Amino acid sequence: MKAGKVRILSVLVLTTALATLGLQKERPPAGEAFLAAADGFLGTLSDAEKKLAVMDYDNSERVAWHFIPKDSRKGLVVKDMNPKQRKAASQILRAGLSFLGYKKFTNIMKLEGVLHELEKASPGRFPRDTELYYYTLFGKPSKDGKWGVSIEGHHMSLNFVIENNVVISSTPQVMCSNPTIVPADLAGFEKGARVLDNEETLGFDLVNSLTDEQKKTAIIAETAPKEVRNAGQAQPPQTPAEGILIRELEEEQKKMLRQLIMTYTRSMAPDIAAKRLSDIKEAGWGKVKFCWAGATKPGVGHYYRVQGPTFLIEFVNTQPDAAGNPASHIHCLWRDTRGDFAIAVEK
Repeated sequence: MKAGKVRILSVLVLTTALATLGLQKERPPAGEAFLAAADGFLGTLSDAEKKLAVMDYDNSERVAWHFIPKDSRKGLVVKDMNPKQRKAASQILRAGLSFLGYKKFTNIMKLEGVLHELEKASPGRFPRDTELYYYTLFGKPSKDGKWGVSIEGHHMSLNFVIENNVVISSTPQVMCSNPTIVPADLAGFEKGARVLDNEETLGFDLVNSLTDEQKKTAIIAETAPKEVRNAGQAQPPQTPAEGILIRELEEEQKKMLRQLIMTYTRSMAPDIAAKRLSDIKEAGWGKVKFCWAGATKPGVGHYYRVQGPTFLIEFVNTQPDAAGNPASHIHCLWRDTRGDFAIAVEK
């Protein structure tokens, strides 16, 4: 990558970071925001609706997650909510996300409308519906207890645990995009729109900046895997990190890798994002590794992984989109290698 491009990206990241700090002063911490939003949401529900929307904290459904289309899911679905309930539910979504993250996740939902249009001639088994997203609370929302939040549907899954009014877990965090690039003006998107742009383009920028010698360490396979690992499982894989260490990168490449990591963290509420970065720093930035598999250009299956002692990012783009364009269907996620759902991994 040219130095000028890296400088521009650095300015963008700095601007975003400063804006995030400003937002952090203006908005309450995520735990407090979740409590207010959950109380507001519950106040709009009937007893029958609460039976769908609220489960015990220890219910096994709390750790049952997935981003694939399904016949049914836990929780109260947006499709069955009235306007007041939908507005209240949206505040729960906002509580865990930054402004950028809220826009990203609502756009992921809107992509269902794009798929609906693209698949009209040959509909699949599962309906494409922007309202098939489900909200679930686990346990009783309170200032001094432990409780959880799940927001999930096709191509997204958000999971939070709040204890003593502080978010102590925010994983798995799943974001997907089909198609990668919207092919026409559809469902409120302009032609060429990309919901997960930086997640892909920054990965390409980094791998293509590597020297031949660096690629020998960073590229772990010529063919990309078909899917992210441990999809739908309660805990992330516990395999050692692979690839090239951040300390083995040149300075500009190190900046690029940090920018890629921040693309994922800055979707979250400011205090959640700050805690993730603080944990990485405490565990040691020098232990972070980046690896790649598959093609190093768009349109052919590709995959990358970024892993440190506290986190795991996985990105895969191998499937065709609804129009048949190859490698135009992204699945990516952020997981806590110490344990998702505030459950410590057994060593």
